Amino acid sequence: MTREPRTNPIVPSYGENSLADLTASILASLTGDPAGNVLGLPPSARACLLIVDGLGWELLRDHQAAAPFLSELAFNSRPLTCGFPSTTVTSLTSLGTGLPPGEHGMLGYQVAIPGEHRLLNGLHWPQDVDPRAWQPKPTLFERAAEYGVTPVHVGPGTFRDSGLTKAALRGAIYRSANSMGTLAAEAVAALSEYRRSLVAVYHGDLDVAGHGFGTNSAAWAFQLTHVDKLAEQIAGALPPDTALYVTADHGMVNVGPDDRIDVDAVPELRAGVALLGGEPRARHVYAEPGAARDVLATWRGILGDRAWVASRDDAIKDGWFGSTGDAVSARIGDVIAAAAGTTAIIASEAEPHESALFGMHGSLTSAEQLVPALTFASR
Repeated sequence: MTREPRTNPIVPSYGENSLADLTASILASLTGDPAGNVLGLPPSARACLLIVDGLGWELLRDHQAAAPFLSELAFNSRPLTCGFPSTTVTSLTSLGTGLPPGEHGMLGYQVAIPGEHRLLNGLHWPQDVDPRAWQPKPTLFERAAEYGVTPVHVGPGTFRDSGLTKAALRGAIYRSANSMGTLAAEAVAALSEYRRSLVAVYHGDLDVAGHGFGTNSAAWAFQLTHVDKLAEQIAGALPPDTALYVTADHGMVNVGPDDRIDVDAVPELRAGVALLGGEPRARHVYAEPGAARDVLATWRGILGDRAWVASRDDAIKDGWFGSTGDAVSARIGDVIAAAAGTTAIIASEAEPHESALFGMHGSLTSAEQLVPALTFASR
C-alpha cells in the first residue's frame, strides 16, 4: 500500500490571501476600487513593491538577526501563499497580472507546448513563441496606466526584453538597475517623479545564493542582510503618501544528496513518459497516449510518502492552480508530482544544472508556499 505524505499540502488561498491578491489589492488601493482590494490595503498615491526572489516567510522568521528591519515589519503581519508551482515564472506572473496560475497560464519552470512535443522554459524563452500570445491577459502595469497611475519596473538590465518580462510584466517603464544601490536609487527616483505611481522592484541575488549554497549558509545570511538594508533604504527615502510592500515569489528548502530521486536512474519513472517538465520539486509529467493511468500509479508507488502525486484532473479539482480553462489545462502534466519534505525528483542526465542545486523550491510545503507581505507607509 502506498503511503501518503505525513503532512497535508498547503493549497494556495487564491482570491483570499495569495500573491495575485496582493498586487490586485495594491492597484485597487491606488485607484480607489474597494471591490478589488481583497486585502483591505489603505489608500495611497504611490506604491512600491519590493520583490525579493526566494525570501520565504519561514526563512525570514528563522533569520531575524540578519534582517532586523524586515523582521520588525513582519512582527504584526501574516504571510501569503504564493501559488503553485511555487516558482519564479509562475509567481512573477501572478504578481504581474493579479491572477492565479490557472488563469494566466504560466504554470511552471518548464511546461509542454500543447501539440508540439516540446517544453517551454519560462526563464530561457524560445524565440519562436510570442510571450504576449502565450500569456495574453492584461498585466497590472497595463491596467494601472489606464487609471492614470504611472507603472515602473526596476530590475536587471538583462531582463528588460526577456520573454518572461514581456509575458508577465509588460506595460511598465523599465529602469535598469544592476546593483543594490542602483535598485534603491531608481525606485526612489521613480516614486518621486510621478504624483501617482506603481513601482515594482525586483532583486534576485538571494535566490541565487540559496540555490548555490543553501539557506543555512553564510552566503545566504549575508545576502539577506544586504536585502534588509535595501528595504530600509527605500523605506527611509519614500516621498509622502507612499506605501512600501515587501514580498517574495517563493520560499526554499535545502535538498541533501540522500533526498534526491533520479528519474534518469530509475527506468520505471521514465516508462510511458513523453515529456518531463516542471522542476525537481514540482514535476509536470506528460504521458504517452493511453499511458496516463499507468504513469500515475507508477509514480505514486515509487515516490510514496515523498511526494503528493495527483492526476491533472485531481490537481485542478483540488485547487492547486486556481480556476483553470481548457486552453491552460492542456499545458498541465497528465501527472503532477509535488515533493514533500526535502525530496527532489531530479533528472541528472537531462537536467544536470537543475539537478545539482542545493536549495530548491516549487512544491506545496509551508517552507515554499508561505511568503511575506510586509508593509511600511511614509509619513
